[in-house]
Amino acid sequence: MALVTQLLGLHWGWMALGVALAIAEIVAPGYFLIWLAAAALLTGLVAATMPVGLEGEIILFVVLCALALAAGRRWVLRHPVASADPLLNDRGGQIIGQSVVVTHVIEGGPEGGMGRVRHGDTEWLARGPDAQPGTRMRVTGADGTVLLVEHLH
Repeated sequence: MALVTQLLGLHWGWMALGVALAIAEIVAPGYFLIWLAAAALLTGLVAATMPVGLEGEIILFVVLCALALAAGRRWVLRHPVASADPLLNDRGGQIIGQSVVVTHVIEGGPEGGMGRVRHGDTEWLARGPDAQPGTRMRVTGADGTVLLVEHLH
């Protein structure tokens, strides 16, 4: 009976956990679960080859998780994923360099005043030098939802 228990020991549970975590990483990628899967698989290998007991396996799994997550974090920081469109969620950043038309007067002093401009079918708050409605201006930057504009030269 002891041999059957040893052959069907907890290492299969660790292996199954590792495979399940790896599958979960494939289904919902996030560069996190794969490191836990690696820790579970290594714990299963150690449990299959050495008699460490359940407490030892749990401690080993926790230590391997911490090491794997630290190594994974380091790897991800060294190998960042480049976005095909880094400005995808930055609407203001997407129109830097393009021209806009003032719709509500921009006034407010030497640092630049506040007003409204239109780009396409969208109206934006804008900060820049004084300008009257109908004036064409260029977008030089974005500060949150406020476009920074300057006169066309």
